[in-house]
Amino acid sequence: MKKYKFTINGNSYETEIISSEDNVINLEINGTPYAVTVDQEVKQAKPAAKPVMKPNPALNTNSGPSAAETAAAIATATPAGSGKVGGEIKSPLPGTILEVNVKVGDTVQVGQTVIMLEAMKMENNVESDKAGVISAIKVNKGDTVMEGDVLIVLG
Repeated sequence: MKKYKFTINGNSYETEIISSEDNVINLEINGTPYAVTVDQEVKQAKPAAKPVMKPNPALNTNSGPSAAETAAAIATATPAGSGKVGGEIKSPLPGTILEVNVKVGDTVQVGQTVIMLEAMKMENNVESDKAGVISAIKVNKGDTVMEGDVLIVLG
């Protein structure tokens, strides 16, 4: 299912999640099977309908209007300079949050880097494809995210 490598107190572990149901996760750590019970029910990840590598992973957000459509909507529907368009900025691929470059209340423009994400040992800029005001930041530095997880909400 999913494989992870991690280090605890200098010891390296290879982990593979075999299955999960309700609040029980069946996994192998360095080849030894374990059944782990967690406090909350485990949410199943959505099956990947698209390949992990996308032509432009830095601009992956919700399925709302494109950047060009958003810019046109701003130009015709809002006063000059306001640029408030709602939406979500989602993780383009699984990884770890290295930096959050914005805070709640900040105004972002199309193409502005909002988060630095480490994925597959590479740093990736997550850019906004919508203009707007940050109404919520759903992640913190060091958080692990999956592809499609909501990172930032624009108001």
